[in-house]
Amino acid sequence: MTNTNLLKGAIKSKGLTQGETAKKIGISAASLNYKINNRRQFTASEISKLVNLLAIVNKDDYFFANDVAKTETQ
Repeated sequence: MTNTNLLKGAIKSKGLTQGETAKKIGISAASLNYKINNRRQFTASEISKLVNLLAIVNKDDYFFANDVAKTETQ
């Protein structure tokens, strides 16, 4: 599962919005939102692009977390 809070923090720390991030990795903002919030899974290609874009050091902490609290979004 994606660590929602960690990934959102990485996006924010780079001064990006989710919409800008989505555009940079080639997906829609809605798709990124679904994936960040664990409603859909990231592809390997999307993970690779995010790792490079956000300068993520340990992708396992972000994309393969075991204990992640799901966020409620309406």
